[in-house]
Amino acid sequence: MKPTTLSHLRQWKQQGRKFATLTAYDFSFARLFADEGIAVLLIGDSLGMTVQGHDSTLPVTVEHIAYHTAAVRRGAPQALVMADLPFMAYATPEQTCANAAQLMRAGANLVKLEGGAWLCETVRQLTERAVPVCGHLGLTPQSVNIFGGYKVQGRDSDAADRLLADALALEAAGAQLLVLECVPVALARRVTDALAIPVIGIGAGNVTDGQILVMHDAFGLTGGHIPKFTKNFLTGQPDIRAAVRAYIAEVEAGTWPAAEHSFQ
Repeated sequence: MKPTTLSHLRQWKQQGRKFATLTAYDFSFARLFADEGIAVLLIGDSLGMTVQGHDSTLPVTVEHIAYHTAAVRRGAPQALVMADLPFMAYATPEQTCANAAQLMRAGANLVKLEGGAWLCETVRQLTERAVPVCGHLGLTPQSVNIFGGYKVQGRDSDAADRLLADALALEAAGAQLLVLECVPVALARRVTDALAIPVIGIGAGNVTDGQILVMHDAFGLTGGHIPKFTKNFLTGQPDIRAAVRAYIAEVEAGTWPAAEHSFQ
């Protein structure tokens, strides 16, 4: 199987072909996901909560992400691998370039960072230095202390307009992808339609080009509060492999996420 590239994702957007992605943190799950057809994997700083047991993503370091990125790359050599730049790892363009280089050397194909137009110069510098960038707007978990919790973003017209302006600015600066988290479906549609680059949603309805879930949420491994925008795809399936196939099928058909998993 040929490696998945950013060119493939752009072609899928142009063709109206929806695609499914998942987080992965180790060799075994990365290999399983790739074998069942997940072509894009994210080493998210969500590992701070799902793997390390913290109550937020803030304790995660670049070294943590690099370690897990190398493991995922060995498990899924043909996948398109995204790696998060964690909290305060991109405070300055110079710092960002050094940290991005570490993640790319560990096996990432592109890096993801959270924030809007203020990151444009950083995105330009990374792109000029051969580091593709995925932006992340909406609910950005690294800003949990600013938001005062994990809350839906872009509900009023001014906030929605600002988010769309940020998305367009990131694209103009060179971003190759955008993750849109926890926003109303109508806003997700506006952003997806306005951008030429693919938009991957989580809690953004079924109108985006792709979907992503934290693997622990997708297979019912999350304890405590279960976010509205998640679903246990293992329910009714004989094993995790079948659950991955069910997830892919629902994303490609546009039936996931359904209205009850989305914000209006």
